[in-house]
This record gives sequence, C-alpha cells and structure tokens, in this order.
Amino acid sequence: MTEIPSAVTALRQGQVIAYPTEAVFGVGCDPDNHLAIETLLQVKQRPKSKGLILIAADFSQLIPYIAADQLSLEQTQLMLDSWRNSAGVRDKAAVTWVVPASARCSDWLTGQFDSIAIRVCDHPVVQQLCLAFGKPITSTSANLSGLEPCRSAAEVRQQLADKVAIIVDAPTGGRAVPSEIRDITTGHIYRAGT
Repeated sequence: MTEIPSAVTALRQGQVIAYPTEAVFGVGCDPDNHLAIETLLQVKQRPKSKGLILIAADFSQLIPYIAADQLSLEQTQLMLDSWRNSAGVRDKAAVTWVVPASARCSDWLTGQFDSIAIRVCDHPVVQQLCLAFGKPITSTSANLSGLEPCRSAAEVRQQLADKVAIIVDAPTGGRAVPSEIRDITTGHIYRAGT
C-alpha cells in the first residue's frame, strides 16, 4: 500500500488523513495533537462536545487512553472477545466500546464525556497505519456533516479532497453498516451493528 508511509508522515505532521475501515471511509489524526483534532473537527463540521473514536491495530495500543483500573477482568475479556472470532483471530464484527477514559485523554478526544470510544480494527489499512504510526488514530466517518458517509476513495475526493492531506485509496472491509457502539459499563447500545 503505497500511501501508508505518506499517511504516517501526515499524521506525524498533525494533518488529517482519510482511510478505509470495515464499512465506510474514516478521517483521522494523531489523538495526542489537539491542533490536529481541531482541524479534523473543522473538516467534519463536527462539534467538539461529541468526542471521537480511537481505532488501533491491537488492544495494547489503546491501554494508555483508557482507565484500565476501572474495568473488571470480565469487561476486558468481553472487549477482547468481541474483536476475535471463535478461532481466536480478528473477526469481521466491528464493535466500538465506550470505556472510562484515562487522564491522557484531553477533552479534544472525549468531548463532554469522561469516557472514550475504542475499537481494534481488523481492516489491513488501519492495521498497517496504526502499527507504522505506533499508536491509535482518531476515527470518524469521512463525510461532511449531514451527508452520507463515503464508501470509496472517489466519494472522499468529491466531498473532502481539499480538506485532507492523504486519501488512502483501498476498498473498505465490505460491511453494510458502521461499527456497533456499546457501553462497557452499562451495556447500553448507542448504535446497533449487524
């Protein structure tokens, strides 16, 4: 994937990139760079109060951003199991978990909440990006507020070409709907998946 090194460079420079996920294209940036997040929110026309999702190549990348001491072993195992199938490999089921946020998370990430939404993503582009970048990236659907999420690089170019530094041109994972979003503490489902 030729765009991965350029995308990682853009992330390190505080820029916003677009990339495929399980169902739709996402836009993201460095979760520790509040100026990058501010740019991302401007691109999306999204209020800061809503917070953002963090996606990662594996759970270890997410640990610094969550208050792990507030999670039981059962809750942690439930998350891990949701990201694997019965054979122990990453599953196509995309589940985003809302968990208590660590002190490392600024309100640029969490919005008005004391929690953070996290997901281990099995898409090969996300895997390569996060491994090369060395940490998670933020994720929100690639679209202008009020428009349908983009499902191809061509759609991203139509809506956001002048607003993102790099578009990683690869297919999405083919899921019909974006990830399910569940609260690890209450079990509440904010957005149903399939």
